[in-house]
This record gives sequence, C-alpha cells and structure tokens, in this order.
Amino acid sequence: MTAVFGGALLMLAAWLVEALFGYPDWLYRRIRHPVAWLGAMIDGLDRMLNRPRLGHALRYVLGMAASVAVVALAACAGATVSVLLPASAAGFWAEAVIASSLICSRSLHVHIAAVSGPLAAGDLAGARVALAHVVGRETAELPPEGVARAALESLAESTSDGVVAPLFWGVVFGLPGLAAYKAVNTLDSMIGHRNARYAAFGGFAARLDDAANFIPARLTGLLIAAAGLSPRGFAVMWRDARRHRSLNAGWPESAAAGVLGVRLSGPRSYGGAESAEPWLNARAGDPGPADLQSGLVLYRKALFLAALLLLGISVLHQYAVP
Repeated sequence: MTAVFGGALLMLAAWLVEALFGYPDWLYRRIRHPVAWLGAMIDGLDRMLNRPRLGHALRYVLGMAASVAVVALAACAGATVSVLLPASAAGFWAEAVIASSLICSRSLHVHIAAVSGPLAAGDLAGARVALAHVVGRETAELPPEGVARAALESLAESTSDGVVAPLFWGVVFGLPGLAAYKAVNTLDSMIGHRNARYAAFGGFAARLDDAANFIPARLTGLLIAAAGLSPRGFAVMWRDARRHRSLNAGWPESAAAGVLGVRLSGPRSYGGAESAEPWLNARAGDPGPADLQSGLVLYRKALFLAALLLLGISVLHQYAVP
C-alpha cells in the first residue's frame, strides 16, 4: 500500500507538470519523444521478425516475445531512473518531470480543440484536416456531425488510454508501471491490428492492451458519468458499453454519449472499407459543434475528479504512513 500511496503523489506531480507545460517542442526537436523511441524499437522488431513465410503460430510466438521484450525494457528503464535519482525533493520532481512525458492530457485537449474551433466556425474542411491527425478513419468526406462524432469518440477513448490508464499504472507501480503501460499501448497502436499482416504477430500485443486497459477504461467511464452529474451517463454506459467492438473503449464512449445526449460509434470507413458498428445511445441525435465543445468541458471536469482522487489517495498516505 505504501508504494500505491507514494505512486499517487508522484503521478499527481507528474500530471501537474504535464498539464502546465506539456512536452516542449524544443525538446522534441532535440531528442524526440519516449513514445517515438518505443515506436522505433517496435518498428525494427516488426521488420525483423514479422515474416509471412514463417506461418501463423510462429509469428504469434515471435510477436509475443517482441512485445514482452519491449514492455520489459520500458519497465527496466523506468526502474533504473527511479533507483538512480536521489531520495530528495529534487529527485522526486526530476522523476515527476520524466513521468510527465508519458501522460498526454494537455496534448489531447489541444488536438480536439483544433477540431472543435474550425467546426464551430463553419470551416468543415479545416475541421476534417485537424481530425485526420487524431483518428485513423477516413475524414475527407465526413459531414459536420461525423466530424463531431469521431472527435468525441477519440476524446473519450483517449481519456482512458492516454490519461487515466497511465496514471492508474503509475499509481500502482510508479514510473516503471507507467513506462510499461506506455509500451503496451504503443505496441497495440502499431501492431495490434486485425489484418493480414498483424493478426498473428500483433495478436498478443492486442490482448495485452485489452488487459492493461480493463480497469482504467471502466474507471474512466465512471469519471465521465460522474462529471456529467447525470444518471443518464451511468445508464447508457451500463446498457451499451458491451455493444462496442472494443472490450474497453465502449465504457468511456457510452458514458460520454449518455451525458451529452448524443449517439456515438456507428458505421465508419477505414482505408476504403466500410465497418458496420453498432450505435451507442442509438435513440439520441447526432452530435454537432456545440456538443463537441461540451465534450471538452466534460473532459476537463472528469480530469478534475481524477485529480481529486489522486489528491485524496496522497492525503491518506500522509496519515497512513509514519
């Protein structure tokens, strides 16, 4: 329990740094970003090991070995930093600054606001371009309600895997847990796809990501529903979350759909192929520009509740640990 409580204080400090400063552009230009380092490693392993001629079973085993190696290396890097830093206020804040690079609450808000602004101003083309930097689906032909829906879905899902899940694993296991989770999430985004190239090699990574996000996704849904102060958010989440194609994404998305009174998910196009997905909160109307703005407000409220939760755990630490 001591590690959990101490992890909460570290994550709260790291989140404060990230919310205030984000990841500076000048630093990215010099050393890029830790996720980019992970991505380069995963890409190298993919090119070296993921060969179709090896067969499905062997490619699955090789993908599992590659995934375990990447996650283990990330965790070891985090543990090394934690051990090497001095046990002092300076060491604590240094670790918090490093941990802040693995949280993306500020950048998520910036990217969704970049869609919301043009959409509210009637600049559909600009909103589509901004959305293309956020989602993987086709955006060139999306109507205004399609743009708003895709942005809201991305905001809800990324609240879980970009903010709440990293914080959750950081609370439980400190910087090593945070780094390991980020490796899991990056593996899933790069090789956890259900297509001919990655169904075998990325199968383990996709399942590992499902496991790592199981609790955080449901916690995120609860935070979003609670932030909306509306029983409808809880009701829609409980009813519709399991209808989503993803084991986890349906929880924050359906909670947001219920609170905002809109329908989310539904049919969409990836790479020219149509995907018939079920609706979340199907009887509601399509979202518009104002709903996307309300979604950003809801996002900030949900994160405020998450910050209060971290603060509460940290305060308990002050009284529970001599």
